[in-house]
Amino acid sequence: MVAPDLPIGDRIRHYRQTRGGRRQDVIAGLVGITPDYLGQIERGLKTPTIQVLHAIAQELGVPTAALLAEAPVLASTPRDSTEPAIAQALMGYGPPRSAEPVPTPALRERVEQAWRSWQTSRTRFTDAATVLPALIADTEHAVRAHRADPGQHRNALRISADLYFLLRSYLRRTGRVDLSLMAADRAVRAAEDADDPLRIAAAQWNLGHVLLAADEPDGAEQVVLRAAEAIKQEAIEEEKRAAMAGALQLVSVVAAARRRDWWTARDRLNKARTTAQHVGEGNVAWTVYGPVNVELHRVSIEMEAGEAGEALRMADAVDTSGLPSMEREFTFLLEVARCYDLRREDSAVLLHLLELEQMAPEDLARQPMARDMLLGLIRRARAMHARQAEALAGRVGVL
Repeated sequence: MVAPDLPIGDRIRHYRQTRGGRRQDVIAGLVGITPDYLGQIERGLKTPTIQVLHAIAQELGVPTAALLAEAPVLASTPRDSTEPAIAQALMGYGPPRSAEPVPTPALRERVEQAWRSWQTSRTRFTDAATVLPALIADTEHAVRAHRADPGQHRNALRISADLYFLLRSYLRRTGRVDLSLMAADRAVRAAEDADDPLRIAAAQWNLGHVLLAADEPDGAEQVVLRAAEAIKQEAIEEEKRAAMAGALQLVSVVAAARRRDWWTARDRLNKARTTAQHVGEGNVAWTVYGPVNVELHRVSIEMEAGEAGEALRMADAVDTSGLPSMEREFTFLLEVARCYDLRREDSAVLLHLLELEQMAPEDLARQPMARDMLLGLIRRARAMHARQAEALAGRVGVL
């Protein structure tokens, strides 16, 4: 099976190599085109006519539709889809209103365990799909059931906010930005109803990330900068307040980078760096804010700006061993791979992608950047590296 949106040229190469390993010049001769022309088709430089595509399909022994990227006739369910049970739970399917709610301490532990799994497990998407449906239902039920008890109700709302922070992240990474926005909004409501200043700020941090995913950097910037100013006035423990303000600042860094305003992004990073050095490493409201995360953002900005050499120089000085989040380490290594990709250092790209597969195969399968790098390796790399890249692409669902 091949991925439903694989380009035509990559489909032709895949079937040519997997159905007998037929040579390019042989297929080209049988079809009546030059090997150079077929090579350009496979590299995405030329688009074949329908007649040529039909002839290639006949020689490869596949339906013409199998070579069309727009026709996912051989594709399975997309691997980045949201678990249906989670979407159903979000729509309100849960225990009867008369049922006894789960005690809030037990509910709190379940949410925190789900968060720990989300930040550390190499199979975090599978793990989340297993635990989140019941957790959503039980948390919503607890919020409803404790309305008559202000203290318990506030505890349940705090738990609800933390759960929706997690759901925002899960839903965004499984391709449902619409549901992720809904989860972020529910988190804001829960935090506000709990009258919890730290969680209110964290909810704005989560909302900023969703707006970035929705390609609205200006909106994300406004949300987080306003929240960063507001939290300065709150009576919160100094280190937590500073860490939360710093985490919000990092979202504004990404927003500036999305607008390709590199100097603003760098200036904000320098300010966040000063704050992070004062606060130290931490994971306040699951934001993973600290000096290492700031350095990871510095690498990311230089990578996005096309300064691959500078990004790699910075990356050499970063030690991610103490990070509480596997996801941040994964993203860092992926961006390092992208820097090598920009420099066309194929062996380094492949080495990092194979390391990422061992670290978090489910994440690798859902990363468009990884997909692009794999297809690039298959098209241009030396035969040995191209074969390894194709095998990896098959394992993670790109082919």
